[in-house]
Amino acid sequence: MRPTIVAIVGRPNVGKSKLFNRLVGEQIAVIEDEPGTTRDRIYGDVEWSGRSFTLVDTGGIEGDPSSEIGRLVRAQAQQAIEEADLIVLGIDVSEGLTPDDHAVADLLRRSNKPVVIVAMKADNAQRRLAANDLYRLGYDEVIAVSSLHGTGTGDLLDWIVERLPRIEPAEEDERPKIAIVGRPNVGKSSLLNAIVGRQRSIVSDTPGTTRDALDTELVHDGREITLIDTAGIRRRGKIDVGVEKYSVMRALRAVNRADVALVVLDSGEGVTAQDTHLAGYVREAGRGAVLVANKWDLAPGDQRAGALREDFKFMPWAPIAHVSAKTGRRVTAPLDLALAAWQERQRRVPTGELNRVVRNAMAAHRPPSRRGKALKVKYATQAEVEPPTFVFFVNDPELVHLSYERFLENQLREAFGFQGTPIRLRFRGGEPRDGERDE
Repeated sequence: MRPTIVAIVGRPNVGKSKLFNRLVGEQIAVIEDEPGTTRDRIYGDVEWSGRSFTLVDTGGIEGDPSSEIGRLVRAQAQQAIEEADLIVLGIDVSEGLTPDDHAVADLLRRSNKPVVIVAMKADNAQRRLAANDLYRLGYDEVIAVSSLHGTGTGDLLDWIVERLPRIEPAEEDERPKIAIVGRPNVGKSSLLNAIVGRQRSIVSDTPGTTRDALDTELVHDGREITLIDTAGIRRRGKIDVGVEKYSVMRALRAVNRADVALVVLDSGEGVTAQDTHLAGYVREAGRGAVLVANKWDLAPGDQRAGALREDFKFMPWAPIAHVSAKTGRRVTAPLDLALAAWQERQRRVPTGELNRVVRNAMAAHRPPSRRGKALKVKYATQAEVEPPTFVFFVNDPELVHLSYERFLENQLREAFGFQGTPIRLRFRGGEPRDGERDE
């Protein structure tokens, strides 16, 4: 099921990013400070009362932007409004209503989306009382919030959770689902059209759950697959010329619906922070990934020499496909790698073999100790697939250093593969419960 998207919008400098950080920061602990983690993103996953949704920050909307940057920010915010399911309109209660606030409120009214007014910077009793003035905008809900102190955020999260759609059981679909994602103008549509043009059998085009996109079902190497395109899949010759509309939310929806994501990069421009952020989201979502270096014929010499792997060192398991959508060079290679990753995501390791590999690994590289207490792994088992997840029962989970966790992951990959997919390691104290031990 696709994630519910909640967008925070408003004029510049009302405190949208501070509210975003408060809501996301209370729910997500950033474990690693490295490229590809959630830090510095404009989106994040939030959990509240057992439900989850994706929160998106947007640039400030000016009522009548005079600069080109202002117009671009407004256009992107409008795209966010179109993609969002629920909208949080932030207003700086310390300054009161401004003409730009009224303009944004009118823009949202035309969207016919559920909207809640959030009185930002309600840091004291006087400002919380002043929040009542915001009802003049004509909306039913006004919630006073202090991002600094965290007051009112629970009421806001309750409002959002109450309006999340009911969770419907997903229909079983055994076809591999492969998403094509990437920042604007990296060649996603060109790649898709090149792939589709090479296929002998197109099964059907069906509407996807993402607005203005189509899922294309086709046969590749004898297997039916579903391609999810964030730019909107069209038949050859029906792609409109012009700048591709950017929507990070569209990419998030596609990733969460997919088994494997093709992360398309522009080899001529090199890797950007947006590329690594999107790839990091794929990793954290537990999806398989293939890095697709498009326009490889335009790549500078240092990238041809392998610098691309260094840029994505946080996901060394992701294979790289070098393609040229323009010339058609190796355009089906990403599908081959994606299908291989899809198979690896379903791999189950026999418990006996798993524990043998773990014992040998610990014998070859002694585990860390703290204050004379050494880590001991009593038992390991595979708990899940998609992605493969392993549970290690240890004497003290606090003794598991990040470097040793990475060592164990590398040993599992060397022994069993898992190319193209993240794997997750969980460490528990005590003994396995009934049903967790599988001899």
